[in-house]
Amino acid sequence: MTTVAEIVTRPVQAPDFDILRAGYPELLVTDLDASERFYSELLGLIVAGRTEDAVYFRGWEERSLFSLVIRQAPVAGVGRLAFRVRSPEDLDRAERWFSGRGLATAWVDRAELGMGSALRTFDPMGYPLELYYAMDRVESQLQRFDLHRGAPVLRFDHFNLHTPDVAESFAFWRALGFRCSEYIATDGDDEQLTAAWMLRKPGVHDVALTAGRGPRVHHVAWWVGEPAGILRACDQLAGARHSDLIERGPGRHGVSNAFFVYLRDPDGHRIELYSCDYWTGDPDHEPLRWSTADPRCRSFWGTRAPDSWYEESSRILGPDGELVATRAAGVDERDTHSEVMA
Repeated sequence: MTTVAEIVTRPVQAPDFDILRAGYPELLVTDLDASERFYSELLGLIVAGRTEDAVYFRGWEERSLFSLVIRQAPVAGVGRLAFRVRSPEDLDRAERWFSGRGLATAWVDRAELGMGSALRTFDPMGYPLELYYAMDRVESQLQRFDLHRGAPVLRFDHFNLHTPDVAESFAFWRALGFRCSEYIATDGDDEQLTAAWMLRKPGVHDVALTAGRGPRVHHVAWWVGEPAGILRACDQLAGARHSDLIERGPGRHGVSNAFFVYLRDPDGHRIELYSCDYWTGDPDHEPLRWSTADPRCRSFWGTRAPDSWYEESSRILGPDGELVATRAAGVDERDTHSEVMA
């Protein structure tokens, strides 16, 4: 019988195209004006542009035009999870790879502000994916301290996916060339994988997989330069009488070492502000195992996460434009939690 440790430590056989990093999410919102105020005025992201039905944002460090799209829609959901590839030729190679596995693909050209051609597809679970190379470049505002607002939020970092089968999702992302930095598993002879952190850039992750009803998107996360910035963001939300938008934290994860806070936007999309992970660029980096029974795992300080953090997530859109049906996971981390576990 293959153990979880053997699964997560197998050498990665990368495909013939190169995904560089997580690029941006498209979040579908029911009130575009309210969502724009949240991301611009409360979080302090830079407004990169607007169209009739969408607003584009980026962080203060970023050199690509945008790292978030919010789009007016009849129901809230996630339209796409986008990743940047190394070259235009990688898009053609990726199209052959996805098509060869029976996954639907479609090309779009300049479908988003400042973007060139992109390949849209779906993973076997139904998550809507996009690969792109060309996006307009802009000057970084990292050192425009005189202009900074909010934490400030510097750059987009990762997606966290609520998946009903972590092992199946893990196999797909490994096939795309993603390495594992850390994982959570149950103890005992029937050990099960309950979460995994997977990367292309040399940080802890570009994609995290969390066991739960899915396919859904648990959260999307932006990088903040220091823990004080996350505390400042919380003070600013409270000062604006929006402390109700703070769902969990501030705190520190055991997994990834990240200092975090989780927020909910006007449609309930979960946003993580994230800082203090570590470098994973060495090719012999070994995945770190955490037990579901370890109270430091999800929260290094042992504080309990609200049930909403485990149970609520954003629905995703399928090829027909409708919300994808979900199913329950076969494992729940909380089954082995003590009263102080998170």
